[in-house]
Amino acid sequence: MTKKIRTYSTEFKAEAVKKIAYNNGNISASARQLSIAMQKLSN
Repeated sequence: MTKKIRTYSTEFKAEAVKKIAYNNGNISASARQLSIAMQKLSN
């Protein structure tokens, strides 16, 4: 079984950075809002 690699657009990445700043650096809350894994966001 192969795993599908998900790629994120530049716009999505910029939005993720804005969410982290809005949440005062809280990566966990930002990851929940974006529906992605916290480790993926912190990388």
